[in-house]
Amino acid sequence: MSELPEANYSKKWDDDSRPVLPLVGDEREMLTAFLDWHRVTFALKCSGIPKERLSEKGVSPSGLSLHGILRHLGGVERWWFRIQFAGEDVPLLYYSDDDPDQDFGDLDGDADEAFAVWRAECERSREIVAAARSLDQTGVHRATGQPVSLRRILVAMIAEYSRHNGHADLLRERIDGATGQ
Repeated sequence: MSELPEANYSKKWDDDSRPVLPLVGDEREMLTAFLDWHRVTFALKCSGIPKERLSEKGVSPSGLSLHGILRHLGGVERWWFRIQFAGEDVPLLYYSDDDPDQDFGDLDGDADEAFAVWRAECERSREIVAAARSLDQTGVHRATGQPVSLRRILVAMIAEYSRHNGHADLLRERIDGATGQ
């Protein structure tokens, strides 16, 4: 097989500090590496943007913004790892029964505070995963009352970040033209 020219590979972010993903490893190592890579990818897509522009809803008619996705991901980290898997009794983030879409819709809060909350939730999620005996360990899936494995949660979170990193690509490009994988 012939070598591909470097120019033909997907463009990386200029300040890309993500670790190289492993090509081999056990299941936990692979799943956590990919999830952390997606977390850092989202942070890269938000980097270098003036804080006030993070709340721009730049792809009409969508109400998505980088700030809203950030808040949503902080809430999703808490929901899956702390509430459903670890069974912690903590309040939901950016949610109420009267306003279930606060994460995307109510962007009056400070983006720096939202980043701090998201980073803290990611760190707590990492601690929970590291403490789990195996990927087969279960929590309680709140919608069904059925057991949900850590493996399933990690896969769901990778899908969640993948989806929202795609949204973040479009939003970032609309803000300042920056692109990268």
